[in-house]
Amino acid sequence: MRLLDRSNLLLDLRQMGFSPDIYTKVEKIIHSYNGIILVTGPTGSGKTTTLYAALSHIHSVEKNIITIEDPVEYQLNGIGQIQINPKIELTFANGLRSILRQDPDVIMIGEIRDYETAEIAIHSSLTGHLVLSTLHTNDASGAITRLIDMGIEPYLVSSSVLAILAQRLIRIICPNCKESYTPDPDLLKEVGLTPQRLKDGVIYRGKGCPDCLNTGYIGRMGIYELLIVDGEIRNSILNKKDSSSIKKIAKEKGMLTLRDDGAKKVIDGLTTIDEVLRVTQEDI
Repeated sequence: MRLLDRSNLLLDLRQMGFSPDIYTKVEKIIHSYNGIILVTGPTGSGKTTTLYAALSHIHSVEKNIITIEDPVEYQLNGIGQIQINPKIELTFANGLRSILRQDPDVIMIGEIRDYETAEIAIHSSLTGHLVLSTLHTNDASGAITRLIDMGIEPYLVSSSVLAILAQRLIRIICPNCKESYTPDPDLLKEVGLTPQRLKDGVIYRGKGCPDCLNTGYIGRMGIYELLIVDGEIRNSILNKKDSSSIKKIAKEKGMLTLRDDGAKKVIDGLTTIDEVLRVTQEDI
C-alpha cells in the first residue's frame, strides 16, 4: 500500500491501496474486452501510476497493448509506447489514428484533453478496444459532465464508459513514532465517523521522529472513489443529469467517496484525519 512516488514506482495493482471491495471491482473491469475506463484527479495524484499498474496486471503475450503518452514516464516491457511530439504533428489524436491501424486490444491514452481525442477514444471503445485514460476532474461523476462539455454526445458517453476511478494521494503515518489517541467527536464528524466505528475508541498519529524528519509521516498511498456505470447511471447520463445527481445515485448504490475511503484508512491506522481533510473536498 505504500510509496506511489515516481522514484519507486509500484506496478502491482494489489499494492495501490485499494480496499478489498474496490480492488475486486477494478480487477474485473480492467479485464473487459471493450469500453473506456477513466482515472481522474489533479496533477500529481498518481493517475498514471494506476494506469501502469492496470496495464501490467492485464499484460500477456496474447494481448496487443499500445500507449500514447506525454511523456512516457516508465518503460513497460512487452508493451508498445509512443510519446507525443507536436513539432512533427504527433498529437494524441493523430497518434491514436495510427495506433488503430495496428489493431490493438488495449489502448492507454495519457490524457484526454480535447474533443478530437475524446471522440476517437469513444469510437475506439465502441469498436472492440479497451481504452484507459485520465481526465482532470475533482471526482468520478465530474468526468461524465467533462466529456459532455467537450462536445461528446450523452448517448456515446453512456454506451462507452465502463467505470471512473477518482483518486488522491495521502501520507502514511510513520510506523516508528505512531501513537494512539482519543479524538474529538467533532473532528471525527468532519470525515463522517463516529466514536462507535473506531477500534477501541482510538485513532493514530505520528509524534514526529528523526526517521520521518519530525513530520509524523513516511510514504504515500491512494484513496479512491469508484463509479461503475450501470443501467441506472446510463439513464441518468442520457437524461443529462448533472454530476451531483449522478454522484448521489452512485452513493445510494454503495459507492464510497474519496472522503469515505480516507475515513476507512483513518480507522485502520494508516493515515490521519487532517490528511484526509487536506486532500478531499466536502461532499455535497
